[in-house]
Amino acid sequence: MKLLVLGKDGQVGWELQRSLAPLGELVVLDREGDGSLCGDLACPDELAQTVRALRPDVIVNAAAHTAVDKAESEPQYARQLNALGVQVLAREAASLGALLVHYSTDYVFDGSGSTARTEADATGPLSVYGATKLEGEQLIQASGCRHLIFRTSWVYAARGGNFAKTMLRLAQERETLSVIDDQWGAPTGADLIADVTAHVIRQVLRQPQDAGLYHLVAGGETTWHAYASHVIGMARQLAPDRSLQVRQIQPVPTSAFPTPARRPHNSRLDTGRLQQVFGLRLPHWQAGVDRMLREIL
Repeated sequence: MKLLVLGKDGQVGWELQRSLAPLGELVVLDREGDGSLCGDLACPDELAQTVRALRPDVIVNAAAHTAVDKAESEPQYARQLNALGVQVLAREAASLGALLVHYSTDYVFDGSGSTARTEADATGPLSVYGATKLEGEQLIQASGCRHLIFRTSWVYAARGGNFAKTMLRLAQERETLSVIDDQWGAPTGADLIADVTAHVIRQVLRQPQDAGLYHLVAGGETTWHAYASHVIGMARQLAPDRSLQVRQIQPVPTSAFPTPARRPHNSRLDTGRLQQVFGLRLPHWQAGVDRMLREIL
């Protein structure tokens, strides 16, 4: 089996190279491509030619425009990467009979209420990023290709920058931190996303009826403020010699940090369907965060 993975240097793309390796031959590409191969969603013709040349059995798209605020000032570019480029992959997957795996986001919802959203709940994105990611989902579904779409949220990895690393850096520099406490979600490790992806691909290749749209986040829920407090508390346990100046972590509303793109207050996603169909138990968010902290501290 041949698998084409796009976005190889991103958080999820990096972990996919590990989790998917046992499934078959991997071809992994970033925006720069590899010789005659193109992995850039902004170059639709070259991207289509690459898929046709490789004829993969599975296409896994971990590439996207993820700069949420920047998307507000470059909506056409965000749409090209998050929707129109994805449409090319869907069209080529349909032509080949390949399975397309794609990652979406909680930002397709309006963030209202306090209950976890299911796959069947009405969408209502608040930002260009959310709107373009939703359009990407819809274009995949309209293409008729076999597909898996995973909506996830609050993604982090030990590799590269993340919220926890930012909090630890600031905790070394400041005595007081102000962190948002009115946005709710579940920090979700890129390693968990990649491992679940591999498991689900295996099952869907045997049981095509299980393809479709799923929510994929770690268990439990928290706020950014409680997340920061947990990270700093664990850092004090795991690395007692680390010089942390912070004495107070102050909870503040979203309005304290104005941004070009509106953030959803409620990013809770219901993963019941994923767990039931694929026989999974998703670990609590703290388990993944603690493992990541042990790796970086």
